[in-house]
Amino acid sequence: MTSATGTDVEASTPALEFEDALEELETLVTRMESGELSLDESLKAFERGVTLARQCQTQLSHAEQKIQQLTADGSLEPFDTEE
Repeated sequence: MTSATGTDVEASTPALEFEDALEELETLVTRMESGELSLDESLKAFERGVTLARQCQTQLSHAEQKIQQLTADGSLEPFDTEE
């Protein structure tokens, strides 16, 4: 994502561990829903939230790919989410 100054916000943001990114995202959502933020703060929080959500999605996709690679030879069964 490119900001008004033309810099890549997501590229300049260091990656967090999945759990840390998710926790920060949840905190941002709670603050935005509470109405305690000004419009400018809300926009900044939303921008940060989009960055965190994309980061989490990327990490989940990588984990899914790794699981698929590990189970590709058929010796391991993928987890069954339905019991």
